Amino acid sequence: MHENYDAIIIGAGVIGAAIAYELSKKGCRTLSIDKLPAAGYGPTSNSCAIIRVHYSTLEGAVFAYEGYFYWKNWREYLGIEDESGMAVFHETGCMVMKTEVNGYLERIREVADRFHIPYEEWRPEEIIERLPIYDMQRFGPPKRPGDAGFCEPTGGGVEGAVFFPTAGYISDPQLATHNLQRAAEARGAQFLFNKRVVEIPRANGRVTGVVLDDGTRIDAPVVVNVAGPYSGPVNRMAGADGDMNIRTRALRQEVTHVPSPEGFNFETSGFVVSDSDIGVYCRPETGNHILIGSEDPECDEREWVDPDSYDREFTEQWTTQAYRMAQRIPSLGIPSRMRGCVDLYDVSDDWIPIYDKSCVGGFYMAIGTSGNQFKNAPVAGAMMASLIEYCEGGGDHDQSPLAFPLRYVGGSIDVGFYSRRREINPNSSFSVIG
Repeated sequence: MHENYDAIIIGAGVIGAAIAYELSKKGCRTLSIDKLPAAGYGPTSNSCAIIRVHYSTLEGAVFAYEGYFYWKNWREYLGIEDESGMAVFHETGCMVMKTEVNGYLERIREVADRFHIPYEEWRPEEIIERLPIYDMQRFGPPKRPGDAGFCEPTGGGVEGAVFFPTAGYISDPQLATHNLQRAAEARGAQFLFNKRVVEIPRANGRVTGVVLDDGTRIDAPVVVNVAGPYSGPVNRMAGADGDMNIRTRALRQEVTHVPSPEGFNFETSGFVVSDSDIGVYCRPETGNHILIGSEDPECDEREWVDPDSYDREFTEQWTTQAYRMAQRIPSLGIPSRMRGCVDLYDVSDDWIPIYDKSCVGGFYMAIGTSGNQFKNAPVAGAMMASLIEYCEGGGDHDQSPLAFPLRYVGGSIDVGFYSRRREINPNSSFSVIG
């Protein structure tokens, strides 16, 4: 292993691997370091890996729509064959229920119209045609067990939904990350696993590399923090949090898996659904199961944790999500054996990621991404590589933010939108929706 690199990337999740690939394409000699035994082995492996194009902000929507095309053209984008196989994008589409919570999707439709993102308006009866297992009564606002009226209708019905055809999910997010690793390695990138970064030395206002838990020092003029739930501690290690207006924290999350109702194959006939009336989202899961996650309604307490010490067992939240889904699918069976996953999000103050340089020369951040950025990993990797090239070439990103060109959608995005020094964005959903 070489002891000198052009860039060291801390974290080999899906976004870290994408940055390694994109930097390698630019001729950089990169080393990705992860404390776990394989790429995508941490929270990425438990990502719901939903690919969707509806966001509450203009920038979020166009970025996600750009990302859709990377997944649509996955093999062509990577240009390799992985001995483990290639990740598959299941383009099922995504249905978003119209509710008071999301403003009946008026803002989201305006954004979609502006960027020519295709969508269809579905009336309640059209939803029932496609999902005959559904009950379209209103149940909102979402509640918890023990609350008065939990799981009881609250009057009237959901108005309908908007269906976005350019959406779906990746069934194996860890495999997708391995694909990126292999593509990066084909360009000369290296990966080092089972090693933890314990120090980020600096000299003359710049990073000079990293020190590992075994005492090894590796030199590089660029270090990129893509450490997921550990992003905050890594920033502090580099002394890079002094001018940050947006911070990140680790948030514990549970995802519920239940079998599809008897007589209906949700794996083949279902699609991604966002339903703020019942406070959950869902998608098809392997084995004719339904994957269910919380949309973070106000009644769900947020559990901020130490990423090295948190409860990895299922709690009442698993059952709460299953019961909420059963409001919409009355025939849903809820097994006694809990299946799904418990893992962490890396969440920023406004649930919008930080893709930025820092106040320390050569230290960059792709953080606060968990929950709603898996879909954007390939384009985020390309954008971060361009940002690093811009700044290391003398560009002042804080004063003159990089305009990153969008290869599929056209135009460009102001990368300053993702600045560490931005004000909290009031247009955010302040939830996993982004």
